Amino acid sequence: MSYSVYILLTSSNTFYTGQTNNLIRRLEEHRTKGSKSAKYVRFFNSFELVYQESFISRAEAMKREAQLKTWSRIKKELLINDDKIALKNA
Repeated sequence: MSYSVYILLTSSNTFYTGQTNNLIRRLEEHRTKGSKSAKYVRFFNSFELVYQESFISRAEAMKREAQLKTWSRIKKELLINDDKIALKNA
């Protein structure tokens, strides 16, 4: 089983970072704004998946999710835009 860490860009131009073992299902949960959706995502009209990484274990995915949640917006934008040189120096 693989695990994904993902970043969503909301309709208010904010980022949401999460992790899951089924990205398609998780995105649908966010879209339907049901009880399994992240409370944060429910506040926005829409969102777009802008980044995704895959991991072999949940522990690795959770560690990466925690790391990304500490990053600044600028650093996340560099990651999303695959600017490895600028990201290394950020």
